[in-house]
Amino acid sequence: MGSDRGRRRVRIVITGGGTGGHTSAGLAVASALALQGVECVWIGSRHGIEAERVPERGIPLYAIPTGKLRRYWSWQNLTDLALRVPAGTWQAFRLLARLRPDAVFATGGFVAVPVVLAAAVRRVPVVIHEQTAVPGLATRLTARFAERIALTFAGSDLGLPAERCVVTGNPLREELRGGARERALERFQLDPAAPLVYVTGGVQGAHRLNQVVGAALPGLLEAAQIIHQCGDNQTTGDRGWLEARRAALPPALRARYRVVPYVGTELADVFAAAQLVISRAGAGTVNECCQLGLPAFYVPLPGARGDEQTANARLVEAAGGCVVLPEPALTAERLVATVRPLLAAPARLKEMGERARTLARPDAARRIAELCLQIARGGRP
Repeated sequence: MGSDRGRRRVRIVITGGGTGGHTSAGLAVASALALQGVECVWIGSRHGIEAERVPERGIPLYAIPTGKLRRYWSWQNLTDLALRVPAGTWQAFRLLARLRPDAVFATGGFVAVPVVLAAAVRRVPVVIHEQTAVPGLATRLTARFAERIALTFAGSDLGLPAERCVVTGNPLREELRGGARERALERFQLDPAAPLVYVTGGVQGAHRLNQVVGAALPGLLEAAQIIHQCGDNQTTGDRGWLEARRAALPPALRARYRVVPYVGTELADVFAAAQLVISRAGAGTVNECCQLGLPAFYVPLPGARGDEQTANARLVEAAGGCVVLPEPALTAERLVATVRPLLAAPARLKEMGERARTLARPDAARRIAELCLQIARGGRP
């Protein structure tokens, strides 16, 4: 493979996904690599978010069995580890032989594990990116095979080989920087004079957050307009329940509330229009809010391995960029009592946004792209 490098463009395999955060980070780095003339291909899962978003960007996607390591007891943990992960590793091994990449960039998630294992056998150098303040299980499983581990936050190398860690920040999709407030207000038919709150629980929605916001609607809507991205989980039925709650509101309040299952390309405009974000504290959302200077009210997902969402949120809280409320303390009354004073103090919200921005590294995608190129060209830590 070494002699071939001189006769063709550098080729890098990106792997990861399953969630929006892992996929978005990989796409941001792919864009930065494309500016350097690097050819990117993606190895991911058949049903993760990457299966839709990656081909939309014109990047070839190869799907393999990946399995999933659940944070609770399930027989599927055993079958995935015994069957799907080995099958995925074998398919990745064959794909790497065909694709002949100069490096593998793993964005995180269990989907990346088979590819990193196959790369280690093939002696293809690997760069891993860890998004959260607490290293995830996939990163800890694969770190031993990586030439470099790119970290979002300084001091988050717990349990990782520190000599191979470098702080790069977390990439942001560049299109999220180009939002227009007016477009969001027009699309959702909202009032330019009233403050806007964006509620999101991630692509799948967050059941507890949906339920509490739904119960708090009268009190919240007296102070603000809301765009509520709730997911479309058929098991919880949150979308239908929230739509029924909206229909039962008085007309003046109903006009202030928009409930949608998913926010797509209009997300940049929604962020540009929002005065406050209410959300879980996944790495992707926290990074977006910090990069864009958005104040936030975070309700970390309890039970996440290493309590990573709480760690993410507490870092921003320490900088003065957010309010954090643990889920057990979350009630409709507490939500209204916390959010309404924030909305009544725009100067405080502005300061929170500026403090959140101090944690962001706007050039994270470029930093990681350069790291991948260094490793692809034979650089060593």
